[in-house]
Amino acid sequence: VQLQASGGGLVQAGGSLRLSCAAAGGTFSSYAMGWFRQAPGKEREFVAAINSGGESTFYTDSVEGRFTISRDNEKNTVYLQMNSLKPEDTAVYYCAADYGGSRHYRRPNEYDYWGQGTQVTVSS
Repeated sequence: VQLQASGGGLVQAGGSLRLSCAAAGGTFSSYAMGWFRQAPGKEREFVAAINSGGESTFYTDSVEGRFTISRDNEKNTVYLQMNSLKPEDTAVYYCAADYGGSRHYRRPNEYDYWGQGTQVTVSS
């Protein structure tokens, strides 16, 4: 499975961005999907996840209520709508695919495939 993330950019605090991650080469609806981020000098951290059918979503506490993960299995795409952005959201954002899904969706090593990352920069 190849994952292509897009939609990053520079935005002022309080603004919004929508990230997209297009999948190719596999049965997209068989994969749970996640978004992670990595800021300079920090470890990669979990942001959000969605199960294969789109019925269940999970978020890290710091983005709960501001970010929304969704997917369109007909378009083989997962989205991350980011609202009320803060400077601490600045990072490279990665999408990832986990075949079959797992209750350990917060762990990066549970995921089988990764996208190349897209930079999100939030200015104060």
